[in-house]
Amino acid sequence: MELILAAAICSVVVSILLKVAKNRGYSPLQMISWNYASASVLCFWWFQPNVQQLSLTDTPWLLILALGVLLPSVFLFLAKALQTAGILKTEIAQRLSVVLSLTAAYFIFQEQFNSLKIVGIALGIAAVLCILYSHRGGSSSAQAGMLYLALVWVGYALIDVLLKYTTGLGLQFALVLNLMFICAFILSLGYILIQHKSWGSGKNIVAGLILGMLNFANIAFYVKAHMALKDSPAVVFAGMNILVVILGVISGLLFFKEKLKPSTAIGLGLGIISVMCLAYAMTA
Repeated sequence: MELILAAAICSVVVSILLKVAKNRGYSPLQMISWNYASASVLCFWWFQPNVQQLSLTDTPWLLILALGVLLPSVFLFLAKALQTAGILKTEIAQRLSVVLSLTAAYFIFQEQFNSLKIVGIALGIAAVLCILYSHRGGSSSAQAGMLYLALVWVGYALIDVLLKYTTGLGLQFALVLNLMFICAFILSLGYILIQHKSWGSGKNIVAGLILGMLNFANIAFYVKAHMALKDSPAVVFAGMNILVVILGVISGLLFFKEKLKPSTAIGLGLGIISVMCLAYAMTA
């Protein structure tokens, strides 16, 4: 459980860092770009992907490119959601993206659904609708918050589906992950060079490299937890998602003085029950 807790803490700290950095004059785009530099190096060192699997003809480069575009884009949506909707709602929306990816798995990968998984997905969708409803309002900030929450929800699900499809073609997870990080770094850095005619400021580069270490640590601890508890994947899945949501809620309430509206509280409760149903469905 220590590994799951460490992964959850790293995930929430990434969100806190992005939210605080924006208020301190840092550029989220530059940080996100450079985060993939350290994440790429750490990924190669930690997982040691088999580069012999690379091929000019057989490697799905278009899918890798799509993931390389999606990764920094959705990460930027996450940063925007943190600013406009808060860490509390953003963490719930991010974690409940699993219900969309599971739904896609039913139609794309023909995965079998039991009644518990259907209940979990229905509760998860209801939870997200509650979160979006709680952020309704006529102001441009409220509308932007709803939009970015929805983009985070859909974006992370799309990344999950594409990643699953790519690894299903025969490439190992570590290699796909490394290629994604490298592609995301090159594309986002290229965009910064075109827009600002520079690599980024020193403080943003340093902050981005630290962000990448935390981002990768989240992945590494999560994968290691699955290896340590290989006979209990449901425990890892449920533990990670529930802990991130709870820690995100605590961070929002304590550090950023966010308010827990009734509809948000209902969404939080439904979200936790949803994750528990999906976790139990994995063992059914």
